[in-house]
Amino acid sequence: MIDFKYKEIDQEGLEVLEAINVAKNFNHWMYKTIVPHCSGNILEIGSGIGNISTHFLENGHDIVLSDIRENYRSILADKFMAYQPQIIDLDMVHTDFDNHYRHLLNTFDTVYALNVVEHIEDDRGAIRNAKKLLRKGGKMIILVPAFNTLYNGIDRSLEHYRRYTIKTLTNIMSPELSIIHQRYFNFLGILGWVVMGGVFKRSDIKSNQTRVYEMLLPVAKGLDSIFKHFFGLSVIVVGVKE
Repeated sequence: MIDFKYKEIDQEGLEVLEAINVAKNFNHWMYKTIVPHCSGNILEIGSGIGNISTHFLENGHDIVLSDIRENYRSILADKFMAYQPQIIDLDMVHTDFDNHYRHLLNTFDTVYALNVVEHIEDDRGAIRNAKKLLRKGGKMIILVPAFNTLYNGIDRSLEHYRRYTIKTLTNIMSPELSIIHQRYFNFLGILGWVVMGGVFKRSDIKSNQTRVYEMLLPVAKGLDSIFKHFFGLSVIVVGVKE
């Protein structure tokens, strides 16, 4: 049984986010992959240091940023000072969620969480609470790591409770939402994950690795057009609140 203790400052996670921040084109690709499902008043759950947020803000979306960690919220406030977005403290499994966040209930047209739900032990509770933040007809977009067979030291270092498949993620979301879209994302990333975390037993991601991946991004996009329904390092599911 995996048991991770909450850390107010997640140094390993921060270092990985900073390494991924170097991969500007990859982050833009992820943004372009989910943005067709985003509209209206948007909430980003777990904004981190704003690797994806920046694309929403630069393109004029009405978006609220959030994170459970104060240091990330401070980074977001400094980084996006010119945009002055609303940045909130949001705990998706707060013990009194309905009362604590009653001002946010039934507020958003879109809620998305990218690489967040795998960090939450009670993932079903997090999805259930995320639904409460949506207006009727609103969309929820969840992206998480795919396939438990790929779980390795990098996952442990980042405090991932699990990885998912289209089926397991859909099973968590479908009791709350009508599923309208599902796919795998980043097939080529599997190779790097297996080599670095499996073969070389690394527990981190460095910026030099993400720079190499940037060079291979055209190949990655081509492979995804073939494998997006079968394999990928991540899985994306989109649901609608009826």
